[in-house]
Parts: sequence; C-alpha cells; structure tokens
Amino acid sequence: MSRIGKQPITVPTGIKVEIDGTYIKISGKNGTLERDIRPEIELIEDDDTIQIKCLDKSKRTNAFSGLTRTLINNMILGIDKGFQKKLIVEGVGYKASIAGHTLTINVGYSNPVIFDLPKGVSGAVDKNTVISLDSVDKELLGLTAARIRSIRKPEPYKGKGIRYEDEHIVRKAGKAAAK
Repeated sequence: MSRIGKQPITVPTGIKVEIDGTYIKISGKNGTLERDIRPEIELIEDDDTIQIKCLDKSKRTNAFSGLTRTLINNMILGIDKGFQKKLIVEGVGYKASIAGHTLTINVGYSNPVIFDLPKGVSGAVDKNTVISLDSVDKELLGLTAARIRSIRKPEPYKGKGIRYEDEHIVRKAGKAAAK
C-alpha cells in the first residue's frame, strides 16, 4: 500500500460518517459531502478513525488507496473547517464585483465577463481586486478558481490578469531590454 494510503484518517467530533459499500457520506455543521469510491478499495470505520484497505495487490490499486485517503480526508477537513482560495485581479482598470452568486469581472475586454458561481461556492470581493472564494468541497473550489483565472491569465511582461494569491509570475524582459 502507498505510504499515504496506510495512514488512518481521524474523524473529529461533530462529524458523522456513513459508509455503505463504495459510497461514503460525511455530514457536519458546515454541510454534507458524498462520494463513490473505487470498488477495489474498502473503507474500515473504527470509533473515530477510518482505515483504507486494498482488496488486491496491484500497483494501480495501491495508487488509488493514497488518492482515496486524501479525497476522504479533504472531505472531512472541508466539513469541519472549510477551504478558501484568493484570486488577485491585477492591471490598470481591472476590477471585480459580486452580487449574490454572480461575479462580474472587468479585465480589458469590450464587455464585462459575467461568471455564475456554482452551488456550494460563495464569494466576496475586497477593494475591487481580491476575489475570495469559500467552499467545503476542495475539488469544486479549485475548479471554480481555475475557471475564473482562465478568463484572463496573467501575462509575463506586465503581470496583468487574474492570478492566485500565492502564485508568482515570472517576468520577461521586453524587446527594448533585449538589445
């Protein structure tokens, strides 16, 4: 088994885990998440831990055991604390605003881009340039952030565009500096 797949998952108090074959449902104070897991993997629930067990010894199942453990752990962390991603809008005249579940982004196109946040993801905009996204589902949050970033990816010359808060854009020298 993979090193990650061997580690037990601790379930905090206040979180309810239901396992039915290859189906797992985790519920708590922040909501409910559910997922079907691979049939080659079995989940064993003890008092406050979940253990991942491979039903065969193939290399593929071994890899999926680590993936399954990480996915279930992220589900538990999301229900317990939640996840947050921040995007920064950089550029002259670039700004964002939010109304309900609709994000409006002005990033140099002739019309503003209207982006509807999916159910389960909430957003806020600070100072017209910082977009904060919150969700209990880490996978959905990352997908939504990537889709928003793809509206105007940061360019390497001036750094204009939408980037993640912790992302570093490697700058290039312009053609005048190359001479």
